[in-house]
Amino acid sequence: MTKFIDLSIPITTKVVSDPPVMLPQIEYVSHENTWAQIALFFPGLTKDDLPDGEGWAVETLTLSTHNGTHMDAPWHYHSTTGAGDSGGTRPAPTIDEAPLDRFFRPGVKLDFSALPHGTVVSAAQVEAELARIGHDLQPLDIVLVQSGAVYGTDNFTDQGVGLGAEATLWLTERGVEVVGTDAWSWDAPFSHTARRWAENRDPAIIWEGHKAGRIRPYWQIEKLANLAALPPHGFTVSCFPVKIEGASAGWIRAVALID
Repeated sequence: MTKFIDLSIPITTKVVSDPPVMLPQIEYVSHENTWAQIALFFPGLTKDDLPDGEGWAVETLTLSTHNGTHMDAPWHYHSTTGAGDSGGTRPAPTIDEAPLDRFFRPGVKLDFSALPHGTVVSAAQVEAELARIGHDLQPLDIVLVQSGAVYGTDNFTDQGVGLGAEATLWLTERGVEVVGTDAWSWDAPFSHTARRWAENRDPAIIWEGHKAGRIRPYWQIEKLANLAALPPHGFTVSCFPVKIEGASAGWIRAVALID
């Protein structure tokens, strides 16, 4: 029997999982307040005509495409991609151009949760973790990073490790096209990067894991959950993004399947 593990956080206003400028808003309208909406379609209908006088429940959301568990498209990182290919650059694809066959694939979990928050994981550390768990990385494997960030705790956006340009390109060079993290960002938290930036003023360290998509395009999941429940490998990831025209990201219901 297949076991399903939910890897997604909810879209909610009760748990802070984004900076204040990006927080979602949800308006809930319940059954007792909506009979009149139904009556618009059926002239003459009264509240008493409906069972228990109830209409429908409906919600109105004001969201960023980057709220909740979502997938970034290469368009989010830069307007062009393929700078490292012999063919030169081309327009970066948006989320509605995502290749669906990439989003139901074998998964592998890399556990860096013991490292200090703000660590920029290197290619050597990725390679060492793959060796530790005994996994031979395959093209199109979906690579998930257990970062050390804990959803629902204070300062979530400042928690976890990130993968920099070196590690990201190491993965994409080997045919990985979809990655994910349970942190707020694939990159190290901005609060940690800002301290390093203040010391050396090197612009290459800013959003470097994302900007690796300029060289080779890849699709990136952020704000996953329950990665601790996964084995290092031997599971399948389902992570189809919502199709939003011309968008930089789309929400997903990420699920792991274990036979």
